[in-house]
Amino acid sequence: MRLPMAPTDSMFLLGESREHPMHVGGLILLQPPPDGDARTLRTLFDAALASDDVASLWRRRAVRSLTTFGMWAWEDDPHFDLEYHVRRDALPQPGGNTELRALVSRLHSTLLDRSRPLWEMHLIEGLADGRYAIYTKIHHALADGVGAMRLLHRALSADPDRTDMPAPWAHFPSPDPVHSAVGTALDLPSMTVRAVRGVIDEAVGMVPAVVGTVDRALRGRGGAVSLAAPRTMFNVSIAGGRRFAAHDWSLARLRRVAEAAGATVNDVVLAMSAGALRAYLLEHEALPDEPLVAMVPVSLRREKTTEGGNDVGVLMCPLATHLDDSAARLLAVRDAMVDGKQSLRGRSQTALLIVSALGMAPLAVGVLTGNRAVVRPPFNVIVSNVPGPAGPLYWNGARVDALYPLSVPVDGQALNITCTSTADRIAFGLTSCSRSVPRLDRLLGSLDDELAALERTFGVPAAGDDRSG
Repeated sequence: MRLPMAPTDSMFLLGESREHPMHVGGLILLQPPPDGDARTLRTLFDAALASDDVASLWRRRAVRSLTTFGMWAWEDDPHFDLEYHVRRDALPQPGGNTELRALVSRLHSTLLDRSRPLWEMHLIEGLADGRYAIYTKIHHALADGVGAMRLLHRALSADPDRTDMPAPWAHFPSPDPVHSAVGTALDLPSMTVRAVRGVIDEAVGMVPAVVGTVDRALRGRGGAVSLAAPRTMFNVSIAGGRRFAAHDWSLARLRRVAEAAGATVNDVVLAMSAGALRAYLLEHEALPDEPLVAMVPVSLRREKTTEGGNDVGVLMCPLATHLDDSAARLLAVRDAMVDGKQSLRGRSQTALLIVSALGMAPLAVGVLTGNRAVVRPPFNVIVSNVPGPAGPLYWNGARVDALYPLSVPVDGQALNITCTSTADRIAFGLTSCSRSVPRLDRLLGSLDDELAALERTFGVPAAGDDRSG
């Protein structure tokens, strides 16, 4: 049975074109087990590829026909070919970070084949340091960043001695995501009744929520909506090529700064991004007088689930890029995020979704229509922080050394900053239009400079244990 996908998921299919690929991705670096090397991991993956054990999530493809009334839906691919989706790549010498980023940038630039399930996994050999890399891309219609992270975690273990683990695409002991989704979707009548009843119950509260959100935007306060942001070199039409850069830091460093400033780790992420963007724009003589505005996704999932799909809200945060003092920028970001969160506190799930939809509406309209005539963008950059596991993770004894996220630039948003944490590290993944944002690697150095400046300002001792990806 073909079941229509959620409108928020199908939006990413409707808005996709050669210039606008709509997939998210991740680059994982695995440290081989103590008694093995990169060849050991290749042997394990070879054995997994010889099996036909593939979870239904990875077999489903997107279809649209008269039987679905023209809407996008999911169905099991009758011609599924695992070896098409799982591919082997090797880096040219010297096999360092530069070669790895170049390969991943090229892979992230190409569209996924609509006639097949919308994902690819690339097993990458040839790293000079002996590690093994895995680049995965999955269409945004299939999962958002949080959903993709949970799918990844399901394939890993906290036990370094476990050696019987299935491949990331295989069935797992936990309920299969697709079966769970179908089981719920088959109960459409009762789901519809509950949804309608919920909207009726919430109707009286919707008008104040929307009016209050717009009023906050008019007064330039934090919330789910921004009416205008300064135009920058990031807010232009984009081409299909992608550029990827990444770096990770000790999470403890950000925590110490956050504690000293009375802020959160996410506030420090935003302040680091603000300082790096300010330095980059100054270098290109393109820093506007008004502060840049970041759209900050906030997960609205109230229960842990491994199902795909998209369930996010947003806050708009002025980044204080007009200030030349690092501490002042962090404190301004902290106050804006506190104010924005306060505007969402106490709202129902329906109200949160509606006011967040208002904030994302300009982006959604641009994706769907290809509108390239926005004079003043509602925000300048998306900065997303997806929390990861608190402890180290392993796959058949191989430790996850780093996990770098890749996201989706769109027209008017040529740069995306996404972070994720793994054990004691936090990784920044920068994804951009290669034509619109030159020398993306310069932003990595500026992020590092900003963290060091915050440590000096707040009297926090630095630690020189960083690695770049």
